[in-house]
Amino acid sequence: MFPNLITHVATTDATVTDNQMTRAIHDDLTGKNLAPGRHYLDSGYLSAALVVSELARHGIALICPLLADTSAQARAGNGYARADFTIDYDATTVTCPQGKTAATWTPCTQHGKDAIVATFSASDCGPCPSRGQCTSGRRRQLSLPPRDLAEAQATARTAETTIGFQADYARRAGVEGTMHQAASHGGRRARYRGLPKTRLDHVYMACALNLLRLEAFWTATPLDRQRTSHLARPELGLAA
Repeated sequence: MFPNLITHVATTDATVTDNQMTRAIHDDLTGKNLAPGRHYLDSGYLSAALVVSELARHGIALICPLLADTSAQARAGNGYARADFTIDYDATTVTCPQGKTAATWTPCTQHGKDAIVATFSASDCGPCPSRGQCTSGRRRQLSLPPRDLAEAQATARTAETTIGFQADYARRAGVEGTMHQAASHGGRRARYRGLPKTRLDHVYMACALNLLRLEAFWTATPLDRQRTSHLARPELGLAA
């Protein structure tokens, strides 16, 4: 066993979202020849598009539950969410739980990404007895990912329910331990103004944590080194 050390530090403005950093972190790790084969992430760093792109770009498998459907129907747990619709990419059709087929299937770009918008007819949605469970508008409209992303998403969601995945993802606890250790030393609150100084502070903090972990590893007994802990998890990939 070897100590789990921090291999990369990324510091951004607070307005940058987590999933905007995943590709950048992988590019930096690859440039240092430190890219992980499996990267255990927080859900905020993940999307179906990233699962596909990062495996293709760097051969990195992203291990993490996908974010749940955030639509009003899914949040309420009492309506027709996207998962309740039957999507046929070959026939370019979407069928609702009441058996009605979308009137249009329109490829488009949303927020700079390829997507498909399926729109149902108002003549079908208007008199539907389940309309209140489906939409508050005149008709239901669904935004769908391209086929390859939809298949990756379906595969990932199926895997998330297995015992094997859950046991594998338990490794993320080691990463969370690292984040907590950094936070206890001020990693969540900038002590300096400006990104360059804050980044330097983060780099110094990562070096200090690595020294603490190496010291703990070097002074531990052989029995201690065999125990599972945040100091003996070398295979974990960090997203900080």
